[in-house]
Amino acid sequence: MNTADLAPHAHQVLAEATLSGLPDHYRGKVRDNYDLPDGRRILITTDRISAFDRALAAIPFKGRVLTQTARFWFEQTVDLCPNHVLAYPDPNVVVGRRLEILPVEVVVRGYLAGTTSTSVLTRYRAGEREMYGHRFPDGMRPNEQLPVPIITPTTKAFDGGHDEPLTETEILARGLLSAEQWRVVSDAALALFARGQAVAAERGLILADTKYEFGTDAEGRIVLADEIHTPDSSRYWFAQSYADRFGRGAAPESFDKDFVRNWVVARCDPYREPIPEIPADVVLETAAVYIRAYEIITGARFVLPDPSEVPLDRVRRNLDAYLAANPDR
Repeated sequence: MNTADLAPHAHQVLAEATLSGLPDHYRGKVRDNYDLPDGRRILITTDRISAFDRALAAIPFKGRVLTQTARFWFEQTVDLCPNHVLAYPDPNVVVGRRLEILPVEVVVRGYLAGTTSTSVLTRYRAGEREMYGHRFPDGMRPNEQLPVPIITPTTKAFDGGHDEPLTETEILARGLLSAEQWRVVSDAALALFARGQAVAAERGLILADTKYEFGTDAEGRIVLADEIHTPDSSRYWFAQSYADRFGRGAAPESFDKDFVRNWVVARCDPYREPIPEIPADVVLETAAVYIRAYEIITGARFVLPDPSEVPLDRVRRNLDAYLAANPDR
């Protein structure tokens, strides 16, 4: 899908989802959440795109892509690990079990890659060879495949904090998880990643790394939460060009969703200066990339809605119908 196809839909953004009548509203960077008295949580994924500790813009259909991509993967992996999903009343909405989120974020990596301060490539380039309880040999190259996928856990940063690297020993010594919880989480994460890599390979993609969040339900059972294998939580590369580009020392070909981020960085210091208004063509190009990612990952065609549809009105209407049919239990 190209930007010309998307131009008539540029106004169809879900920038916020504040709905009167729903209890316990919590607004995150991307999602608006509501907690129902019976233990259900309504998660509405908006089209907000966040970077530099602030919302930069609203990308048409981004929230729908993330919700429906996660739905595809939840359904593909339910045999491996229970998840929080109860219903999908709207393309942007999932109703899930309210969980106590575990304080460890589980990142599984199959390659020496990444750009953040906690990524293995960043730390490897800084000279570290012992990371996350794993030993890395000298002489590895950027984006090189690891012998086996590894888990690189971090603290789960709440309220805008920053993730910190962890090892299994630290997780257990600090009492962040019990030994049994860590075993269940580790086994589930590696199984989920293996399934993700296998399905991605069928689509001509490499799932290079991803992050998982787990929580416990009212019975203490460990449950997969948040989202899974979406373009925002995972790094995907195109398999066909990987070997050639790796051989030349070039970065792998990927879903480049950073049009907005790169446009901003080229024009200001986003942490210290006001951010200019982001042009419509940059917004639409980013929307096209998200839609392309959805179609390749899931194998399904993304169907554009009627241009007259107002996303927030649709969400409200669909949630009202769901709640009427499924009152507090």
